[in-house]
Amino acid sequence: MVFKRLLGLDGPSVDTVLRTPASRPGEHLDGQVHLRGGDRDVHVHQVILSLVARVEDEYGDHEHATAHEFHEIAITGPFVLGAGRDEVIPFSVPLPWELPVTEAYGGPLHGTVLGVRTALDVAGGRDAGDLDPLAVRPLPAQQRVLDAFAALGCTLKGADLEAGHIAGVHQELPFYQEIEFFPPPQHAGHVSEVELTFVTRPDGLAIVLEADHGGGDSYGRFDVDHVSALHHGWEAEIDRWLASLGSHYAVPDPYDHHTAHHDGHHGGHHGGHHGGPGWGGVAAGAAGGLAVGAVAGYAVSEMLDDDEEDDEGDDDPLAEAIADQARQDAYAAAYEQAVDQAYTDAYQDAYEDAAELYGDED
Repeated sequence: MVFKRLLGLDGPSVDTVLRTPASRPGEHLDGQVHLRGGDRDVHVHQVILSLVARVEDEYGDHEHATAHEFHEIAITGPFVLGAGRDEVIPFSVPLPWELPVTEAYGGPLHGTVLGVRTALDVAGGRDAGDLDPLAVRPLPAQQRVLDAFAALGCTLKGADLEAGHIAGVHQELPFYQEIEFFPPPQHAGHVSEVELTFVTRPDGLAIVLEADHGGGDSYGRFDVDHVSALHHGWEAEIDRWLASLGSHYAVPDPYDHHTAHHDGHHGGHHGGHHGGPGWGGVAAGAAGGLAVGAVAGYAVSEMLDDDEEDDEGDDDPLAEAIADQARQDAYAAAYEQAVDQAYTDAYQDAYEDAAELYGDED
């Protein structure tokens, strides 16, 4: 147990212990806050838990990663923490249904970082306190969709959290998650990238997709309840929509893509259940799960844990998770470069084979 000193060198210290290693959207987060009194009594107004996320804010053509605190909950009322006394405060707080996932396909979803911050609200202000990493696994309905993308042979590229709201979708959080994929080989000729967003609610979820292709960007949305999502034929649905992007039936985004993001709205989503959703192809492969840009990982460590460290040599799970992202940076860059080179080589080989074949016929 590692206590973090608050309110100066002689103040109280705090350590938050989560009961389970990972949670799911809409579940309760259970744990305990351990407080240890300092050299004097402290009048605490509240102990507050809040979730923290690394979010990309877009300004024109530039993006800037910042720490967003959201879903703040007080787990106590006023009390006095006596000098030198230990207090244990159990908690069970509901998590948002729209909470982004941090794990996929048995590993971390690099590019998405969440934390739980414990703060003491005392006279004179609030001390930021302890920060612990929060792992979030997909709900069964989300996992079913992700598995379908994997079955199609697409490859996970990365993920991030974008500030703003998706047009036409009821959304509680001030940001949404984009899970990025390389398309499956059979659709790579007309689709370069697909982004998947889940906007989940208690009775179901909206599945929103964006595909980058030669004709621009196409968007789609599919609304489904949790039970139906488990039994729907997503593989055929996704494959059919991916194929449509190579034809004149693909629906372009009627809004300027950059303007939509600049205004904080993911505009131009179309689709529904009529004739299948207007999808973007998504998917995931285990190999791609390792590859994500992690330069941002270092920025996250600054943003998500900008408090002074009083104890040297203590293990910080969040810092370790961020460092793990950073270690993937070189791999991510090499992986993406290898994919691009593979397409180039394949085209060159096909061209040379065709030239040789026609040359022989002449």
